[in-house]
Amino acid sequence: MAFEDFQTKQSVVVVYTGEGKGKTSASLGLLVRALGNRWNVAFIQFIKYWGVGEHVFIRDIMPLFKDQLYFYKGGKGFYGAGELSATDITKAQHKQAALETYEEALKAATSGKYELVICDEINNAVHDRLLTKAQLKKLIETRAPGTSLCLTGRNFPEDLLPLTDIATNMSKLKHHFDDKFLANKGIDF
Repeated sequence: MAFEDFQTKQSVVVVYTGEGKGKTSASLGLLVRALGNRWNVAFIQFIKYWGVGEHVFIRDIMPLFKDQLYFYKGGKGFYGAGELSATDITKAQHKQAALETYEEALKAATSGKYELVICDEINNAVHDRLLTKAQLKKLIETRAPGTSLCLTGRNFPEDLLPLTDIATNMSKLKHHFDDKFLANKGIDF
């Protein structure tokens, strides 16, 4: 097949999933590429309510991109992750925070204002039953025609893969957490 036989799509659904590191980092790479192409981008984060490096970066670049970049930090942290979970937050509070974040994502994806909407850690929210697969499917299927989606987090539902255009499984070969080392600032968060 010759290169001229290929076509482009108006928008795509990109998934970064798997147990390996790099899903959010890959989505941030898409954010940089999209902003570099003068796209309007919404970055909606579902889990990381605590301070992480990408929050500082996005906050610092937002004045440069004005209305071109929207950031929403939602969620109440990891759910059901043992010592990594907040102990003072109920499942109902986690579900409510996930729903509020989902509503922001749905509003951005269906508005037609953004060429790219990144839903960081949404797959975790679905896997943890804070959101439903039906809600994730609705987000994919009702997005505006020119809006691409990037969905990150572990455990993307395999039965929704036919609705995606690009899906990457980040496979862990080795991670220092398994040797009881905590995450490193600047590398892991």
